[in-house]
Amino acid sequence: MINRRVIVKIPASTANLGPGFDSLGMALSLFAWIEMEQSHTGMTTFQLHGDGMDGLPTDKSNLVYKVAQLVFKEAGVEVPELHIAMYSEIPLTRGLGSSASAIIGALVAANALIGSPLSDDKLFQIATELEGHPDNVAASLFGGIAVSAWDGAEAQHVRIEPHPSLEALVAIPAFELSTEKARHALPSQISMADAVFNVGRTSLLVAALASGELGLIRHAMKDRLHQPYRAALIPGMTEILERATDFGALGAALSGAGPTLIAFVDAASPDKAALENFLRATLQKEGITAETMWLAPCMNGPEVTTWELPVGSEALSQERMSLLERIKGEVKA
Repeated sequence: MINRRVIVKIPASTANLGPGFDSLGMALSLFAWIEMEQSHTGMTTFQLHGDGMDGLPTDKSNLVYKVAQLVFKEAGVEVPELHIAMYSEIPLTRGLGSSASAIIGALVAANALIGSPLSDDKLFQIATELEGHPDNVAASLFGGIAVSAWDGAEAQHVRIEPHPSLEALVAIPAFELSTEKARHALPSQISMADAVFNVGRTSLLVAALASGELGLIRHAMKDRLHQPYRAALIPGMTEILERATDFGALGAALSGAGPTLIAFVDAASPDKAALENFLRATLQKEGITAETMWLAPCMNGPEVTTWELPVGSEALSQERMSLLERIKGEVKA
């Protein structure tokens, strides 16, 4: 029996950053928590907290459980029955990396539960294969800005420290958009001109972010690879991407597969209120209700807290404390 409890705090992420389709990501200061321990009841149990958790499985088909078992198998360890608790501030299927944060949280928690035999790079490789692209998982695992590539066999990444003045405004529409549906909107082929356009913009964006040349972001975040094709799925998106810089944004993009829109801003900008009003009003004009939120880049990957549990009555009394009670004071709600 493993008498250990692990809680992992995982950042959300935004992917693509405009032109960097499936290769650029940034961790954001919005979080999910996963608690994991070996079940003391002889059966797997779940406690799911937070909006949008109602439809998630509470049996062994749950993603977190299945990912944990991959870790145990890779490490040659058997922990068939688990107690898993989850709380998330990250809205599901909105383009803020909810599935990537769940995968990273499950990998890191399961690894910590058995003494962390797997390296971060091994967890990254597993996560990339599960997610099908490395951008969100790299950002959530390593923090900051992640530049990554995957050839179907091996993923690589480079981490860039976000500029201290960089801040993000997200507008989260009150409707879901699955990544699968958003990908189906994309063409199977693109022109050489559009490919060259995106290579140039992505290169410029990475250089601007790495060097702190924030003034170049407005030019570098333009995209011809995916955003024009997804615009029909999010009314108001085209106007926001074209005009956000008129209201003080450094640049704007569709966050991941959407429908969330993200604008990057200098934290000292005097135009932040005007930008927020513009995003809200533009979506409202299309009949879309949206929540806006100011988020700083998250500089770190998962934070892991581990307890060695005593055996007996004291352990049982600790079991009665919910995850929400343990993380009280950290959550935004």
